Amino acid sequence: MSVADEFHLLANSIVDDLLEADPVSATSLGEHRFDDSLPDMTDAGITQQLRMVDDHAAELDAFDDVEVDVADLVDLEILRARLLRSRFDLDDLRSSTWNPMLWNPGTALHLLLSRDFAPVVDRQASVLGRLAQIPDHLASARSQLGDMPRIHVETAIAQLDGTRSLIDGDVRDFVGDDPIVDVAAEQVAGFTTWLEDRLDSAHRDPRLGEHLYSATLWHSLDEDTSAAAVLADATAHLDWLDEELRETAAGYLGESTSSDDLVRRALDQVALRAPVTNADVLSRMQEALESTTLFVRAHDLVDVPDVDIRLIDMPEIHRGVAVAYCDAPGPLETADVPTYVAVAPAPSSWDAERVASFYREYNGMQLHDLAIHEAMPGHVLQLAHAQRLVSPTTVRRFGRSGVFVEGWAVYAEQLMIDRGYVPSSEPDAGLALRLQALKMQARGAINAILDVRVHAHDLQEAEGLALMGDRGFQEEGEAIGKWRRALLTAGQLPTYFVGFRAVRSIVADLRVLHPDWTHRELHDLVLAHGSPAPRHVRTLLGI
Repeated sequence: MSVADEFHLLANSIVDDLLEADPVSATSLGEHRFDDSLPDMTDAGITQQLRMVDDHAAELDAFDDVEVDVADLVDLEILRARLLRSRFDLDDLRSSTWNPMLWNPGTALHLLLSRDFAPVVDRQASVLGRLAQIPDHLASARSQLGDMPRIHVETAIAQLDGTRSLIDGDVRDFVGDDPIVDVAAEQVAGFTTWLEDRLDSAHRDPRLGEHLYSATLWHSLDEDTSAAAVLADATAHLDWLDEELRETAAGYLGESTSSDDLVRRALDQVALRAPVTNADVLSRMQEALESTTLFVRAHDLVDVPDVDIRLIDMPEIHRGVAVAYCDAPGPLETADVPTYVAVAPAPSSWDAERVASFYREYNGMQLHDLAIHEAMPGHVLQLAHAQRLVSPTTVRRFGRSGVFVEGWAVYAEQLMIDRGYVPSSEPDAGLALRLQALKMQARGAINAILDVRVHAHDLQEAEGLALMGDRGFQEEGEAIGKWRRALLTAGQLPTYFVGFRAVRSIVADLRVLHPDWTHRELHDLVLAHGSPAPRHVRTLLGI
């Protein structure tokens, strides 16, 4: 057996073990051998996972890196990084002892209902299998969870309400009136009550602190950078964007001077000219998706795979973190299933002013930018390209990098503006979209600043909200939501800014090497290697 064959066997074996240890992620990735299981987050289960991680790390360390080709070397580095991240999560971060959101079984059930990836009878059996494990799973949660951050408890309670509705509604409709459904619903309700009883004593600081955050960020980005470097780069980019926003606002309003007040007035005017309501947000998003797709095809910016895209209201179990997301088939999925783009409308519990503020932020022009990012030529297109990857191992399909995925989506926003995308025939529609896109870039830079300063520098809420409002021109409700997200998802928010700069740099370097290539040739090549971290894309491209 060749060295390459030995490595391929080892690599696939490691991926299999990591998938088995996290069956919900496995389902999400499109691997369905563990669809009837929930993760074992007991002390014994974590001990077993740590032993597995250490054993596989030793196997990789014993492997002769010199004897494998470039593609296998990238796979090896991806596996090393993933094992290191697993050990950090299990042994240092220990989120399962303080983050109740991790114990919510809602996603585990929803994944089995949302797509027809297998015969109904098989998926019913998997749902029943996961339902049967909920009592023990939530009992483990009660024993594992100690002091928790209040914001995590509040969010978990809201999402568990969605899980209970899911079980009583769609799950019951799917599997019938099996007694296990009632038991699961009761267990979720009981766990929700248990969390509610602990709200007043939930005093843990949601901030990770400099040490844990630096490690979290390093694992999240998988790039040769640091929290200090990310903060400095994002601050410098935000300073540059200040002037770009002012000049664009002045052009849009036809005024000769520029100021922050002018930017606010211009953004208010954009929102006023493109009103959106709960009643039409999905239809407006559909129009934006169709428009952006036509432009990408007409200008031959990148190959457009044939994808079944469906816009949906965001399920309640996923609300509370982001306004929209792309839910594409997992990279290991073999069934012909759709891609969902989920949008969260303004909640019915909000008063009129809060709803109005929400749709000033997510106005009709902003929906075009959102459609670019989440769908075309952003996430939907990039992940469809990644789905085409053929490789002797499952590593690159398994080891998807959020930095590359988000980086490409933000790059796509800039690409569409640069190539002249105009969302409508309205006067100055191009300037209006550019203004919104620049605001989104500012948001990306602020996201990175916010994440670092919240978790490593003890940034206070008032200062954070002022930063988002004064420098990012965000509505109050949007800023409050982003503040919560920074506290809930340490290390994730910088992926947009860091990824954008990395992908933009890759494309620019390829352009230097291939000045005569079309946009499509360049972009197809960048997207031909799955979704690894940008540093691995560079290695695979030889740049």
